[in-house]
Amino acid sequence: MKILHLADLHIGKKINEFSMIEDQKFILKKILEIMDDVKPHAVIIAGDVYDKTVPTIEAIELLDDFIFEISKREISTFIISGNHDSAERLSFGAKVMKFGKIYISPVFDGKISKYTLSDENGKINFYLMPFLKPMNVKKFFLDEEINSYDDAARLIVKNMNIDVSQRNILIAHQFVTETSQSELEEKNVGGLDNISAEIFCDFDYVALGHIHKAYSIGEKKRIRYCGSPLKYSLSEVNVEKSVTIVEINSKDDFKTEIVSLVPLRDMQVIKGTFEEITKNSFYCDINTKNYISMTLTDENEVPNALQKLRDIYENILKLDYDNKRTQKYNKIDFEKIKKRDPFEVFSEFYELQNNQKMTAEQEEIMKNLIGEIWEVEL
Repeated sequence: MKILHLADLHIGKKINEFSMIEDQKFILKKILEIMDDVKPHAVIIAGDVYDKTVPTIEAIELLDDFIFEISKREISTFIISGNHDSAERLSFGAKVMKFGKIYISPVFDGKISKYTLSDENGKINFYLMPFLKPMNVKKFFLDEEINSYDDAARLIVKNMNIDVSQRNILIAHQFVTETSQSELEEKNVGGLDNISAEIFCDFDYVALGHIHKAYSIGEKKRIRYCGSPLKYSLSEVNVEKSVTIVEINSKDDFKTEIVSLVPLRDMQVIKGTFEEITKNSFYCDINTKNYISMTLTDENEVPNALQKLRDIYENILKLDYDNKRTQKYNKIDFEKIKKRDPFEVFSEFYELQNNQKMTAEQEEIMKNLIGEIWEVEL
């Protein structure tokens, strides 16, 4: 059985007030094209389907279109809620959607939804575990001691009654690590939400969401974060995005394939002087519609720099400076300056802030201002 693993769509996401809807429409269309090429038997969306618990109308319409396109292809699709989703809103209409082979995890009621598909190799079970906090689990297991995410996950899996003779897939949206249980007990004192990977040893594949970078856990590589389909943070500038194709023909016959995703607009970092980065020779080979973190190295601030730069680079997410003023941190001792001459105090402040002295023109301006304010002649 071939399965396409997705997660962390974050539909409706904004980055520094830039709406990602157009980018998300583009990438979801590309994912549909991958489905047409790969022809999976099932699709998994492992949480954080929306970016907000109360999604925008645009976000709802985009998800509706995406799910409709998948259902037209008659592909069984399994969706769980993540920590960014409202389980109640995401699961609205879930009973009707089952007729279109779209299965959505309901609000947690103490049990985990299980759906079974079959192929020439027998049955394969999909367990849908939405994002859960210990308190969500505890109210259904009052007699159990649940002090951590690890305790909660361990108890939930224990109550699944997994038939290990069949192929089993878990869909979850949690922070899973290779950390041992004893190490977790020490870490959880600090409130970390780690869940030990060894809890899921009875599953043939664990399709995870929550971490935006794609990577596998454990020697067998059967516990995997597929990552988000788009870059949603400047920390991901150098991260390649992809979808994961999983093929499980038998318990021993397992393989994965990574299919790269090319976005409508990439995310990148640009650094240089204002003069350098506004030359046509500098940006002629750059997609100037990309989402950009811009750093200017000019010693003096450029007036209206952001507005001027956006005439070329329209999607600047961030603008800052890297120069003598920003490279050094200086501290002011306010107790020592209370009785000192205002001009001397300001001169020192300027030098501390800018790592250079005022020009003669700037000194003259400040002397005139201080003279007017304090009514003294400098």
